[in-house]
Amino acid sequence: MSEVKISAETRSEFGKGAARRIRRDSKVPGVLYGHGSDPLHLTLPGHELLLALRTPNVLISLDIDGKTNELAIPKSVQRDPIKGFLEHVDLQLVKRGETVTVEIPVHAEGELAAGGNLLEHVLNALPVEAEATHIPEAVTVSVEGLEAGASVLAKDITLPKGTKLAVDGETVVLQVLAAQAEEAPEGESEGEESAEA
Repeated sequence: MSEVKISAETRSEFGKGAARRIRRDSKVPGVLYGHGSDPLHLTLPGHELLLALRTPNVLISLDIDGKTNELAIPKSVQRDPIKGFLEHVDLQLVKRGETVTVEIPVHAEGELAAGGNLLEHVLNALPVEAEATHIPEAVTVSVEGLEAGASVLAKDITLPKGTKLAVDGETVVLQVLAAQAEEAPEGESEGEESAEA
């Protein structure tokens, strides 16, 4: 698991106007909370934070005002729906050795059985408990040779050492669906079908 160092500043201005000024300076307003302490309002460098957030559940080492160092993981990230830039981030305070519940991405590898079957990701991310400084980046599941009707349950997924499921083991994560026969007359495209639906 990667740990990224980011310098942050405490902020005392709140509201939309203050948030706009912060973003205009290529920074992101954020809140750090956890461990029963009062929420700490921060200003974070936009570009560094954007790069850090490319890694799911990244561990962020915050240098706050050059005085204190805190470890945090992202809990909620708000982006502009059109331009995609960061609008706000909520960070959860963590300590080394502490167990946290996070969601890790599920990646499928391998070829399904012949026949044009489709793989459905029922869960794109798997809820797990892991030590805050050893959160896995993702889990990979082999779907090699699975046929229509087959499912991969949470309990079937091999987790990295020190990681436990935070969801019922019988939860379906992936399932294989049978390819549906086309009933449309020849010459009619899928685009026309979906437009009618």
